[in-house]
Amino acid sequence: MSYFDLNLDLTEEDKAIRDAAHAFARDVARPIGIQLDRMTADETAAPKSPIWEFLREAYRLGYHKAAFPVEFGGLGFTPLQNHLLAEEMYWGSLGLGAVMLLVAWPFAKLLHTGDEALIKEFVVPFCACSDASIRGCWGIMEPDHGSDHIGQGEAFYTDPKLRGTVRARLDGDFWVINGEKAAWVSASPLATVAMLNVQTDNSMGLAGGGTCMVPLDLPGVSRGRVLEKVGQRDMPQGSLIFDDVRIPRRYMFSDAAAHAEWVANNLAFGNTGMSVVALGLARAGFEEAYAYAKTRVQGGKPLADHYAMKIRIHRMFTKVEAIRAFSRAVWNLNAAIYPPAPEYAYAAKVFCTEAAREVVEEAVQIHGANGLTKEYFIEKVWRDSRALTIEDGVNDVLARLGGQILNETFPRMSVTRVA
Repeated sequence: MSYFDLNLDLTEEDKAIRDAAHAFARDVARPIGIQLDRMTADETAAPKSPIWEFLREAYRLGYHKAAFPVEFGGLGFTPLQNHLLAEEMYWGSLGLGAVMLLVAWPFAKLLHTGDEALIKEFVVPFCACSDASIRGCWGIMEPDHGSDHIGQGEAFYTDPKLRGTVRARLDGDFWVINGEKAAWVSASPLATVAMLNVQTDNSMGLAGGGTCMVPLDLPGVSRGRVLEKVGQRDMPQGSLIFDDVRIPRRYMFSDAAAHAEWVANNLAFGNTGMSVVALGLARAGFEEAYAYAKTRVQGGKPLADHYAMKIRIHRMFTKVEAIRAFSRAVWNLNAAIYPPAPEYAYAAKVFCTEAAREVVEEAVQIHGANGLTKEYFIEKVWRDSRALTIEDGVNDVLARLGGQILNETFPRMSVTRVA
């Protein structure tokens, strides 16, 4: 990052982490992300895909375990250091930055359970992995269920007639899983293990679920084709299919009684992360537009020297800084408390993603017709940005959830009447 950072408390270690991450994002993630963007979906996850080169180098540097405590083999980054790392990753390649988050997601969530046996079995080997041979994903969405999986507070959420597609039944010391997760499971074509949300108690409707760890090499597990998408093509996504897949009973670490709370907590962490995704992409869009405006000559001088363009560039800069400030504040908050504060997570996701899309739209507009050609990187940034307000919860749904929390928890206020 070549322009001012409002945080004057960055240590030399913080700056070194940021600068190293930026170099990796610039020299490795962005070129490979561009390569993947121009491949077919199936090619992005194929054995000879350059995505494996990216993953091996990222694991070699320990980026997959940066957020994990040292006692489990992680790097023990502070929340701020993790935010700096994530911003640079998403600046380089939104898709590959998301892949790095997702391969670690199930293992990070296991730490919150305090289950020593599962942590030893899954988390410690993940942190010890340096060749990218252990990779996670989170399977929650289903072909017939999207936003209703996060329908806490709605009447339908506990309706026994409405049930999840992937169901688990207890058979002695094993859970038996059947059903299909939607093609939108991020990083599933790459994963070796999934954190899976499943229906366990039909009487509770969608609220009657559980969360479990499922190694994806078990008998009965199969995958659909890698999903063809408009944007974020450097993040392979695909369905997961389960046919009488048996897992040990202890792999089900969250039961129906705590399912709604577990989903809400995961969503809050995920949406806090989405604010950083938005930051990286907004910054990428701003920098591309600024660089173009400095070199593109119209009316006898660079675009950046025109009066109106100076105003437009400054407004974009303002939005990027606002996104960063809000994202960091909520990131630091939710990294310091458990459970996280969902109203802040939803607010950060909604505000940051919508502001990021505005920045990227303006960046394309500044490029003019060139912004619509694959010759310029901003075209990819534009396509990647479209999903921001949909993924990890449609913004309208998240705003409804956040508004519900505020309605229930804010103190009663009096209206100020002016005579």
